[in-house]
Order: sequence, then C-alpha cells, then structure tokens
Amino acid sequence: MSAREFVVLGTASQVPTRHRNHNGYLLRWDGEGILFDPGEGTQRQMLRAGVAAHDINRICITHFHGDHSLGLAGVIQRINLDQVPHPVAAHYPASGQKFFDRLRYATAYRETAVITEEPVAEDGTVARGASYVLETRRLSHPVESFGYRITEPDGRRMVPELLARHGIKGPDVGRIRRGGRLGEVTLEQVSEPRPGQRFAFVMDTRLCTGVDELAEGCDMLVIESTFLDEDERLATDHGHLTAGQAARVARDAGVRHLVLTHFSQRYTDPAEFERQARAAGFEGELTVAADLMRVPLPKRA
Repeated sequence: MSAREFVVLGTASQVPTRHRNHNGYLLRWDGEGILFDPGEGTQRQMLRAGVAAHDINRICITHFHGDHSLGLAGVIQRINLDQVPHPVAAHYPASGQKFFDRLRYATAYRETAVITEEPVAEDGTVARGASYVLETRRLSHPVESFGYRITEPDGRRMVPELLARHGIKGPDVGRIRRGGRLGEVTLEQVSEPRPGQRFAFVMDTRLCTGVDELAEGCDMLVIESTFLDEDERLATDHGHLTAGQAARVARDAGVRHLVLTHFSQRYTDPAEFERQARAAGFEGELTVAADLMRVPLPKRA
C-alpha cells in the first residue's frame, strides 16, 4: 500500500445512485488519515474500503450541504465507539457551527475520544502536520464553502554521483543530510532541490480565484465536476463546475494528476467526463473517480 494514497468512499452529488454513494474521501499521508466531506453512508463505505476509525486524524468539511456532511454524525460516534486514542481535529466553515454541533450530538452516545473543533473563517494556514501544511481558500457556492490544500515542505534529494565525487558514503550520507555539512562539503554540493508534494481538494464551487489558488502546481487535484459542459449554465446557477471547466483549471495550474468526482445522477456514462476533460486540453494523468477506488499520489517529480 502506498504511504500516500487517495481512497474514494463515495462520488455522488446530492442524490446517491445504485452505484455511487454520497461523498466521502480519505487521504492517507505518511501514517495520517484526513477524511474529507463524509456524506451519508460514509461509515458503511469505510468498512467496505478497509478504512478504520483509527485511521482518521483530521476531518475536513468543505460546507454544510447534506451530501458533504450528514455522515459526520456516524463517523464521530464510531470514533468514540472504537475509542480512538489520538485526538481528531475537525475543520469546517465557522459559519456552520450550529450544523456541526447538531451533527456531533445528533443522538446519545458515550464520548471516549478527543475531537478538537477548529472552525475555518478565512483563507490561510489552519494546521501543520509532521510532513505537511494544511491551508484553506474560500470557494463560490450558495453556502459558505472552503477548499483544502496540503503542501509538503520543499526538501533536497541526495545525488549519488555528487556523493561519490566528494567521497561521501555509508553513515556519512545521513550525517550530511542531518547536519547540512560534513567537513568542507555542504549539503547543497551533493544534493538537488526536491519540491514537496501538493494535494488539493475542491468541492462545490463556481470558477473563482480560490479554485485557481488551490490547484496551482498540484501533484494531485481532486475536484468536483458535477455537470457536463452542455449544462454549464445550470452548473453556474447552482454553484458547480463542469468537466471541461475543472480540466481547464487543472491544465492551466500545471496539475499532474486530475481526479474528477461529485457527479450528478442525471449522467449514466462516466467515460463522457473523461472525454470532455481531454477535449478541454488536460494532458496529465486523469482519473474519473468511482466508489472504493484507491488512487496513489504521483511519485515526486
């Protein structure tokens, strides 16, 4: 199993279908799990996908429409039932605090786990993990909505040829990596820059500045494409994107792997989303999400 992978729990917008559950996604990142937008039925989908409550370290809610949040009640109760030993942080629009409260305490249960509430009120950094920074950007939807972006700090990659040229081998490789210098040799002389990986999660929104900022330079962009291009006016009226719009965002942002999801029940042929995304000029790796799919993050460039 990849240390960094995206697990799709559900892909339907508003109304589930026979083959698509409501939204729900888990990003596995170096031993941490970030659960995005748990819609109704997420707990069941977690079981089918092999995702345990213990795997969840953060919950990120983009907005409080039911298909993105009604599963929160069951997920939180499962975290408590399983007595998850680590704190679980919950990020969500601050304007929806009353909805979060209702979902967190929808029924009676015994609280055994620590859920830390960290509401989001503006763009910016909201958390720092061991190997990433979590940021948000405001989106454009009938209710307040935020997208999320995870950025790994830039590092350096050791270059074997340069190490050999300076006679550095064995334990000395680790010493120079940790200390930045070994004798007269600096880390910069035996390594090259390694950009950190970038992941973004963009749900219900029209085209807006926040979408572009979240997508910029991402290794993987998970983005809604509720409608096909022929229904662009309907998409704009309801605060959504089409497959072509999402693909053009990814193309212009230099995204390496585009994952389309959040599909309207009006469409029966998933391949049409791929066709329209390619027609829009996106040439990178492309996945039309399906329930229970696992998508590894691309290897570092």
